[in-house]
Amino acid sequence: MDASSSSPSTPRWNVERPFLTGRFHQETKSRHSEAKGFSMDSMNTGLEKAIGCYNASVQELIVIDDLLSALVGIEGRYISIKRIRGKEFDVTFQIDASMDLALQELAKRIFPLCESFLLIDHFVESRSQFKNGLVNHAFAAALRAFLLDYQAMVAQLEHQFRLGRLSIQGLWFYCQPMMGSMLALSTVIHKASANNFMGSAVLNLLQSQAKAMAGDNAVRSLLEKMTQCASSAYLGILERWIYEGVIDDPYGEFFIAENKSLRKESLTQDYDAKYWGQRYSLKDGIPSFLANAAGTILTTGKYLNVMRECGHNVQVPASEDFKFMSFGSNHHYLECIKAAYEFSSTELLNLIKEKYDLLGKLRSIKHYLLLDQGDFLVHFMDIAKDELAKRPDEISVEKLQSLLDIALRSTAAAADPLHEDLTCCVERSSLLKTLGTLKDLEIRSLADSNDVEEPVSSSGLETFSLSYKVQWPLSIVISRKALTKYQLIFRFLFHCKHVNRQLCGAWQLHQGVRAINMRGTAIPRSSLLCRSMLKFINSLLHYLTFEVLEPNWHVMHNRLQTAKSIDEVIKFHDFFLNKCMRECLLLLPELLKKVERLKSLGLQYASATQRLISSSIDIPKSEAPSNGSLGLEKSKHGKSRNPSRVLKLPIANSTVTDSILKFEKDFNSELQSLGPILSNSAQAEPHLTHLAQWILGVGNEQ
Repeated sequence: MDASSSSPSTPRWNVERPFLTGRFHQETKSRHSEAKGFSMDSMNTGLEKAIGCYNASVQELIVIDDLLSALVGIEGRYISIKRIRGKEFDVTFQIDASMDLALQELAKRIFPLCESFLLIDHFVESRSQFKNGLVNHAFAAALRAFLLDYQAMVAQLEHQFRLGRLSIQGLWFYCQPMMGSMLALSTVIHKASANNFMGSAVLNLLQSQAKAMAGDNAVRSLLEKMTQCASSAYLGILERWIYEGVIDDPYGEFFIAENKSLRKESLTQDYDAKYWGQRYSLKDGIPSFLANAAGTILTTGKYLNVMRECGHNVQVPASEDFKFMSFGSNHHYLECIKAAYEFSSTELLNLIKEKYDLLGKLRSIKHYLLLDQGDFLVHFMDIAKDELAKRPDEISVEKLQSLLDIALRSTAAAADPLHEDLTCCVERSSLLKTLGTLKDLEIRSLADSNDVEEPVSSSGLETFSLSYKVQWPLSIVISRKALTKYQLIFRFLFHCKHVNRQLCGAWQLHQGVRAINMRGTAIPRSSLLCRSMLKFINSLLHYLTFEVLEPNWHVMHNRLQTAKSIDEVIKFHDFFLNKCMRECLLLLPELLKKVERLKSLGLQYASATQRLISSSIDIPKSEAPSNGSLGLEKSKHGKSRNPSRVLKLPIANSTVTDSILKFEKDFNSELQSLGPILSNSAQAEPHLTHLAQWILGVGNEQ
């Protein structure tokens, strides 16, 4: 934020009228000198005599009088101020060359003190303007108070001079205690002015100078006091942030920036939402004494801000022990920051866990998107099979939603109070293509993703997905990105379930014709192939559910119970999702493509089973299964020979045999090529060991 554009402007008359500034003495005298047409170099031709015309004792009195004026920034009769144009902070004092050399030397020793006063006085005047920020305002106020002590010293010296008790050596002696302090302050001011420092930069400069003056206790103590005074306004901003979650920073000095363009609604809408990470962020120029606690400070205010946006009015219980009066070697301010962080973290975690029931929401998502309770899904797939068989652009999402509601109400899911948050959607691209568009996932390589055989005409069974309504503040944990990962896992599981159902239907069809004398037909071979395909898909589903999702869920659930902050909750939840996606093969494209190819072969075989068996055996239409498969009841009655079922001609049987042999060859080929890939991947991914054993077991049976 540009402080100059948001702060009030200083009226021009406050700068232009010289009698309202501390420089009017020099400016009026310089104009008077120019009007008279003389300078210090030609002063002996004017009204004043050259100081060299007087004896040494008189010169000393004149020089002391001029030095007392110069100490408060006023030119004397024989001491003038020279300014360099364009460099307002470069000021030098000049003296009449005819003065006694010893007096000149002593006067020149005092000039640095005079120059420091002018520099500090001008800094106080200029840095008190609105645009320079609260830290500069506080620093200028501390300098103004210091200059009052300095001017009191000059007044005392002048009183001694009027009493005739002050020599130039005495003046030099009494100026010594102030000399070091004024020079140290002038060094700080030079650097601050040259770089136009504001906010934390001023505090860091003061601290570094205080450390550099460690050998001079008086100067170090002065600079530390200045640092504390200058930091008082900064600590006030810090107090409001860690106790209320509010940034009260009118001049943009605080080291935490707020990006108001990022809205909390983006968490549920945008996959790449930056709200939680970038709504509040650290800026450059953190005060050195807060550098180690900057992350804690940022997090504390973020937590309080979340609670405030939830309408939960909470404020850290403030007491005198938790006030940021100052900072120092006792590190009391760090204890205050730690206490505020622990309070805000505990309050937010309790709010999300208890009032908004985070764990209950996650359990509900597990029931539906990770198929923890699959009875509703079986019912849904039965009543929605006709709609899901359509092309994605022909599917009515409203009809699917109504069918989903029916399935939820008529199964055990009806007892879940959160089932109403479940919605359905139909994606526009396949699972592999969707994974390829998510660039943040740690996918090994998708360079050859074009090699994957995409379905010629994909149906809703490949693109159907469930979604979940998540409200603020749970969207911090269950964001659009997290929900997308849940949906990717669901789509993979859902399609595996669909393949499993289709192969089960084919298996039931084979069981229904067991009683027939099938010698000389390809049906026994087809039955073995169907069993192998079923074992493959069942092994895959067992691995996904019992080897991946359940163990990882229990680990995450236990970690969430012991989490100390909402950031830990987010970390554990994201770790769970990423681990599940990797172990579910979704981040291993080479394996995923092979599995998709095997599933595709299974679906093609299941859909062709009815036709192939019908080609080999004459089954009357009255006995043909209406759902693409025969029920178990029919298979039981089929044990007795039915004279209506007869074998067909050898020519048709030969064609069927060729088709089944082709399916068998393709399936075995893909399965055998998957085995080495799984074995090699299991070395880097140990979780694939069991899957490799099961898959290789299926292959060995072949």
